[in-house]
Amino acid sequence: MFQLGKTIVSEDILEKEFVCNLTACKGACCIEGEAGAPVTPSEVEILKDIYPKVKPFLRKEGIEAIEAQGTHITTPLGELETPLVNGKECAYVTFTPEGIASCGIEDAYNAGAVDFRKPISCHLYPVRVNDYSEFAAVNYHKWPICNDACVLGKELGVPVYKFVKDALIRKFGEHWYAELEKIADRLEN
Repeated sequence: MFQLGKTIVSEDILEKEFVCNLTACKGACCIEGEAGAPVTPSEVEILKDIYPKVKPFLRKEGIEAIEAQGTHITTPLGELETPLVNGKECAYVTFTPEGIASCGIEDAYNAGAVDFRKPISCHLYPVRVNDYSEFAAVNYHKWPICNDACVLGKELGVPVYKFVKDALIRKFGEHWYAELEKIADRLEN
């Protein structure tokens, strides 16, 4: 672990390799698990605001789940998440003709219908950020459903932090990312 500004960063994001391999996993991270994607309080407001523009990009099951549960849910522990369809996939998930999970929010973004790409927790994955009062912990999340992404990342030589570069910049800014690259270079040499 090392400190970078107001973050404590796991060296795993510099040392582990990762590139999503959607043909292998079919986007399982949007389907597997027991919870929706974590969302921030500001994202809750964004989801409420953009839902009418995102709705045409969603599946019938997703629309039904969102209209029954809301654009987000609050767990018994007070955590904010995207709703699920029948306790399974994220309500915002869509599927390509090849059966690969996609994100309806990101589909709307790519079509120019909204200017919000998707929740930062999704954009950052496999990096997870836990915010505390004085700092944020930045960690690599290892999940067996992503083993193919680890293999592909190793084959291509892409460390986690480079794979999620745009998301890290979105979350922490250009300066933070430039400093992270300097640390990575020092550790490599």
